[in-house]
Amino acid sequence: MITASALGSFALIVGLLTLIPGLDTALILRTAALGHRRRAWGVVLGIQTGTLVWGVLSSLGITAVLTASHLAYAVLRWAGAAYLVWMGSRILASTLRRRARADLARADAAHEPDTVGSFGSGWRRGTLTNLLNPKVGAFYMAVLPQFIPAGAPHLTTGTLLAGVHILLASLWSGVLIAFARVLRGSLRRPSARRILDRISGTVIAGFGVHLALGD
Repeated sequence: MITASALGSFALIVGLLTLIPGLDTALILRTAALGHRRRAWGVVLGIQTGTLVWGVLSSLGITAVLTASHLAYAVLRWAGAAYLVWMGSRILASTLRRRARADLARADAAHEPDTVGSFGSGWRRGTLTNLLNPKVGAFYMAVLPQFIPAGAPHLTTGTLLAGVHILLASLWSGVLIAFARVLRGSLRRPSARRILDRISGTVIAGFGVHLALGD
């Protein structure tokens, strides 16, 4: 089985990776800051669902096909880029066509109790965002095998390591959600909502463009 030293080293690597602001941070903060707590946790669990899937696939060696096949990697990369650009563009477009009265109504609605389906919609968004990012799969393929001892069951050990990543990321996400909820009061103003949406939309679409243009 994996040693405590190797487990600690892996936790340090993924812990530092988790703390670096990125697409996941932008999605969680925007959703939570608008008052959608259940949807924000749906996004969190969706992202971690994707992490678990990548961990299992890497343990089984399936992601080796992704990193070895230029075509498979390119298809997934362009699909992920298109999804992020589409998501960011929708957020930006909503700020450009929103009238002041409709903006105020939506800002107030953002602080009403979440609907029943909000958790599911957040989970779907988080899962798709993670699974359509081939760089996550490439990271797991490059890092995970180094921490699986020779002779150890790959699936069990890989799932355990992915679980460590999920635990750390979920704890940090809880901190982000708590921080974002402190800002909800100021976001009741339509102008603040527009600024948040424009920043979030630009960041998310920017990640998509970067993914499309990256190697």
